[in-house]
Amino acid sequence: MLDLRRLRLLVELERRGTMAAVAQAVGASPSAVSQQLNLLEEETGVSLLETVGRGVRLTLRARLLAEHAQSVIERLEQAETELLASMDEPTGRIRVACFESILSTLVPPTITRLAENYPQLRVEIIHEVSPKEAIDGLRSHDFDLVMGEELPGYPQAKNAGLQEESLTEDEILLAFPLRGPLSKLPLTLEATKDAPWVMDPPKNPFAYWATAQCRAVGFEPDIRFETPDPGLQLRFVEAGLAIAFVPEVLRRLGEPAVKLVRLPNGPRRRLLTVVRRSSVSHPGIVAFRAGLHKSLAYPPG
Repeated sequence: MLDLRRLRLLVELERRGTMAAVAQAVGASPSAVSQQLNLLEEETGVSLLETVGRGVRLTLRARLLAEHAQSVIERLEQAETELLASMDEPTGRIRVACFESILSTLVPPTITRLAENYPQLRVEIIHEVSPKEAIDGLRSHDFDLVMGEELPGYPQAKNAGLQEESLTEDEILLAFPLRGPLSKLPLTLEATKDAPWVMDPPKNPFAYWATAQCRAVGFEPDIRFETPDPGLQLRFVEAGLAIAFVPEVLRRLGEPAVKLVRLPNGPRRRLLTVVRRSSVSHPGIVAFRAGLHKSLAYPPG
């Protein structure tokens, strides 16, 4: 019988590409990972790795084994999910990767409600990860659920083995200050061509979308301030220092002291949750998803 822990390392190596990346993901040294994979080679009796430059890659036989190993891991997770579902209420731990605007608006009331109804369920939130890191972490079981967004004009790529569920559509608005020179601008995107902006860091998809909107009407935004926190972005606008694109979901924290203007065609981003298909029925995941929908049903403010 092949060792499942070593098979997991093989799957991770296929996914991540380097021993160092696998070692970091599993909390071991590269030499320890290499030793375990060498033992897996002895167990199977075939070569699983071949040297390429200073690194290694999986052989054809190894990729075949990794495919079977992934199926085994998924079946085991399905079995665990069914066992948990047979219990009276959700228990255990789920880890959720989340981004700022949802973290500040929908997640706190959701976790509060879950803590009251299911005290044996532990929810951990991790938010300083990129969308790619979140999906990679979901595949490698670092996370159990990922909060995602699909921006208008930029559809999400479908991921094999993962299941997504729409949460809501969130209109994207343009925020102007109520005071200072910027408050005197006409309330259009075109009028902000010489204005200072606050946006997400360039690596974030929302920043890419926002910059594209400015370019579409003929100007490059003058980005003076960068932060992934939309609440902090609003503070810059309230202080009269910048213009910003603002997700409407932030109104759930209370009406901000800015002018919120609808853009032409009312662009909306789709908010969604993503899980592994093998854990869709996990009671903790079911409860967390249901909790998010309940939080949306409550009036903002």
